[in-house]
Amino acid sequence: MRKQIKHYINGEWVESTGSETIDVINPATEEVMGKISSGTEEDLDKAVKAARAAFPAFSRSTKEERIQWLNNIVEGYEKRKEEFIDVMTDELGSPLTVSEEVHYPMGLGHFKQAVDSLAEFSFSEDRGGHTLLKESIGVSGLITPWNFPTNQASTKIASAIAAGSPVILKPASKTPFAAMMLAEIIDEAGLPKGAFNLVNGSGSDIGNGISSHPGIDFVSFTGSGAVGEKIMKNGAETIKKVALELGGKSPIVVLGDADVKDAAKTALSNMMTNTGQVCSAGTRVFIPQSMKQSFEEMILDLLPTFPVGDPWKEGIATGPLVSEDQWDTVQSYIEKGKKEATLLVGGTGKPEGLDTGYYAKPTIFTDVSNDSVIAQEEIFGPVTTIITYDDLEDAIEMANDNVYGLAGYVVGKDPETLRYVASNIRAGRIKVNGAETDFNGPFGGYKQSGIGREWGDFGIEEYLEIKSVHGMPK
Repeated sequence: MRKQIKHYINGEWVESTGSETIDVINPATEEVMGKISSGTEEDLDKAVKAARAAFPAFSRSTKEERIQWLNNIVEGYEKRKEEFIDVMTDELGSPLTVSEEVHYPMGLGHFKQAVDSLAEFSFSEDRGGHTLLKESIGVSGLITPWNFPTNQASTKIASAIAAGSPVILKPASKTPFAAMMLAEIIDEAGLPKGAFNLVNGSGSDIGNGISSHPGIDFVSFTGSGAVGEKIMKNGAETIKKVALELGGKSPIVVLGDADVKDAAKTALSNMMTNTGQVCSAGTRVFIPQSMKQSFEEMILDLLPTFPVGDPWKEGIATGPLVSEDQWDTVQSYIEKGKKEATLLVGGTGKPEGLDTGYYAKPTIFTDVSNDSVIAQEEIFGPVTTIITYDDLEDAIEMANDNVYGLAGYVVGKDPETLRYVASNIRAGRIKVNGAETDFNGPFGGYKQSGIGREWGDFGIEEYLEIKSVHGMPK
């Protein structure tokens, strides 16, 4: 069992000022796999003080120094590949193949991309009448979610280092150990003391503390809309800049000329990857009415190729949900769905033979109305909805008829129609025919999916302030 009850503050692992701890549960076994400290307001104050002390020198560090620190992190990250895979399989319940092929490379990819983006980034620009300067925003508070333990922490940390912004990271208490590994790697990378700090604890204590602390200039948060709203309210008290990456209920628009098998694979991959615990997952599948029967048959044929089970077993595609609370939430939505639509497969309860662990049955609803609860609200589990359309304009209208706008997906063959649909879905990222992820592409959402953009040069911009200097001597 992991027992890591220290915080990383001012370049050292230090004891908490409090004595309370938080149990970390393995979702596949329902057993305690580790303990972390439940940080206090005093712990957070120490981290903020260290970051503020580091700011003057860190913000004036050269681009070359920052690139070297990032490259050192990349080297340290790569050396601990197997441990990252093991930790995320334990704390998140992510199948080994998903931990290795999704979680591990996403975290690594952000640090590598930050190096490339920083190498091309200009912090000053002569605009004729004035000189534009981009300067570190100050001390940043990073609050990350449990569903992508390396991805979310890495993109924020890498961008902040590239911008010269000292940080305080609060990882999710459900999946803290991958972030603590990152802290160990950063400790060896040579950053100045106080440039990176990690304080564990609850959202109500450390999360609220970060968003309301007068010594923190910027908050970057990824998580639920309700918590995002609270962070905005807290930040408003000190006119703090806030960036939010929140929920999603992303559409998959299947065109009439699409290959039915390709479309079904796209739908199932969105539903099953990471047990559906993906903010950008496409969980509203819009298909032509004429394709309904063949699509549903293909879905049922392909679903067994996404087996659910023990994340440590080979060949498993989908593991458990992260916690009992999340399992209960998913079950409640499935119950609502049974009253609103036709249950094609799945339902409430656990899959056969998986009595221990927070496993949910992969569940697909058809004959779904776009205004139903299961089509409008984020479920965050292996549940998807099939919605039919007769006219493409109607499909686009329904795709946009939602409070979220994080991502969208289009499947089909005609290039002109693919471009048309992609350009008319109101969301921050669109994937056409399962395109590969580009770590330089900005990530963030429209509407209630958030404020701001992460990844690549857009991510670096989040941690900068803009200054115009008039009459700069030549």
